[in-house]
Amino acid sequence: MTGLPVSTPASTPAGAPAIRISEEVAQAVADGRPVVALESTIFTHGLPRPRNLTVALEAEERLRGAGVVPATIGVHAGVPTVGLSTEQITELAAADGLDKVSLRDLPVVAALGRHGGTTVAATAFLAHRAGVRVFSTGGLGGVHFGASESFDESADLTTLAATPVTVISAGVKSILDIRATLERFETLNIPVIGYRTTKYPGFYVTDSGHEINFAVQSPEEAAGIIDARDRLDLPQAVLIANPVDPAKQLPPEELDGILARAWAEAERRGITGNASTPFLLDHIQRDTDGRSLEVNVEVYRGNVRLGGEIATALAARAGGSAASTGA
Repeated sequence: MTGLPVSTPASTPAGAPAIRISEEVAQAVADGRPVVALESTIFTHGLPRPRNLTVALEAEERLRGAGVVPATIGVHAGVPTVGLSTEQITELAAADGLDKVSLRDLPVVAALGRHGGTTVAATAFLAHRAGVRVFSTGGLGGVHFGASESFDESADLTTLAATPVTVISAGVKSILDIRATLERFETLNIPVIGYRTTKYPGFYVTDSGHEINFAVQSPEEAAGIIDARDRLDLPQAVLIANPVDPAKQLPPEELDGILARAWAEAERRGITGNASTPFLLDHIQRDTDGRSLEVNVEVYRGNVRLGGEIATALAARAGGSAASTGA
């Protein structure tokens, strides 16, 4: 395993831990047991209260019920933490004015001692440093519409190009330029693998209208690709695109109109940059009378479940390999 030794947190010159890894997560990684990383922005920025806390704790409970150790990741009092406690999750879920922490922001919030919810980029980085190989999220960041002029691309892209974790998502967020994002994944050598489909999901909908080249039919097949990536010593993430259940998606025929209204309102108000995503998602929730929120939760549940299954398959492969070599 590469990255930070899980039993010994890195330290600043002052002696405070730069990254805190919970004893439970550290021991599970050391033992080769399945672990799944979970980001914190879903409950610090993505879902309304009190649903945010319910969803966060439910995800952990479901993983534990499947024999998988959850590693919820966030920044608590300036310390990037892999394996937040229930008390810390509860505190962050109830706090106002939390920072949304991408990779570039980690040293800033750490030095200032602030709380923060970690994005896909920061969560992937911290998971890898802790030796956690699988990370479940909702939707990825990507290329925004108009990026040819604004250069507005998520830091998720470049971080995942240099961070060898496995990320289970329901595609990129529907408000993004999906075609351009898939092109960027290709340019950055990031493999995108459909789970039982070659139709790339569109977060709220099962099919975004874009095709991808490869699919796996089981967690075991996904684990095989991840192991092959690691044997080749490649630096990039493997993306597993897991579509929401078609019976629970937003009606696809409605989505274009919903998105058009959201973008028009953002333009009218002059909302751009980092403020765009939360505004647009909130507008979609209101436009759909809360139906998009229910889809969001279903997306997350499905990705957490699949992440647990893939982590379990990876642990089984590692155990079988160790047994065959007499380790």
